[in-house]
Amino acid sequence: MKQKVVITQHVHQEVLDLLSSSCEVVANMTTEPWPPEQLRAMCRDAQGIMVFMPDSIDGDFLDSCPELEVVGAALKGYDNFDVQACTDRGIWFTNVPDLLTIPTAELTVGLMIGLSRHMQEGDRFIRSDRFQGWRPHLYGTGLSGSTVGIIGMGAVGQATARCLQGFGSRLIYFDQQRLPPIKEQHLSLTFTPLETLLAESDFTVVILPLTEATHRMIDQEALSRMKEGSFLINTGRGSVVDEEAVAEALASGRLAGYAADVFAMEDWAWHERPPAIPRNLLENRKQTFLTPHLGSAVNTVRRQIAMEAAKNILQALGGKTPQGALNQPGSKCMTSEACDRKTG
Repeated sequence: MKQKVVITQHVHQEVLDLLSSSCEVVANMTTEPWPPEQLRAMCRDAQGIMVFMPDSIDGDFLDSCPELEVVGAALKGYDNFDVQACTDRGIWFTNVPDLLTIPTAELTVGLMIGLSRHMQEGDRFIRSDRFQGWRPHLYGTGLSGSTVGIIGMGAVGQATARCLQGFGSRLIYFDQQRLPPIKEQHLSLTFTPLETLLAESDFTVVILPLTEATHRMIDQEALSRMKEGSFLINTGRGSVVDEEAVAEALASGRLAGYAADVFAMEDWAWHERPPAIPRNLLENRKQTFLTPHLGSAVNTVRRQIAMEAAKNILQALGGKTPQGALNQPGSKCMTSEACDRKTG
């Protein structure tokens, strides 16, 4: 009998064809996640699962899937998944660490420009039938001559810095692990303490994974240290930012604008995650630019990501070490390489 692989979200036909050539494939081809009970039922006799951002895998779920051999994540960040629980149960966990980097960096710069140049408000004005030609309004802030502070200098942070090099911005950054001087020079970056970055940046860009240390790192106190009238952009993880505190900082004028592609409500593994985006943030249309987790939403990129996840699954089911493995089943801890990937 063929081994069974469950795909929890919509994928391209090429991905289905690759897996179906040697496996029985059950795929959710809608745009909405299966209810948890249905997902468990689908996976109860599966040997492989391809998971995505809306999914969450813990020990209890894994115990309901006794035949499972591999969880293949079609994503980079994996804080919604208990890798150690997979390891303890002899199950491979894989991800796709590289393909999301450039599109997420591109979106980050797009959010910066769209927010600071009032592009959404301008679009709404045009569609209101009030436009009669140029008028002296909707003046914004350009990237040229601005100071951009990047918090988190993993792969996406570095790609964002490369994207920004042509804009004539002063680039500063903070990370727990400083880059080698030659890389700082190559990326035109200057390392600063976090307090200095917050105080001097016209744009503060947060690109951090969600950990105990980074949870609500940008809170009310951090926001109070930011340069008045500056912009905050979050393309890392929603819960790294205190969204209620951001809404208050916008209302008070401390922040000129907030752009985000990630939200705390998505951080399924965090037990205290809010059920929704704060209403006062959603209703503030003039000072916010919010996108529905579009970081990797490039058609060719999403196809490549799912294809890589499928290859990881096939390698594991074929008795090989998957190329994207983040663990070694049966081992009590992840490899140092896997830990490095998580912070990237």
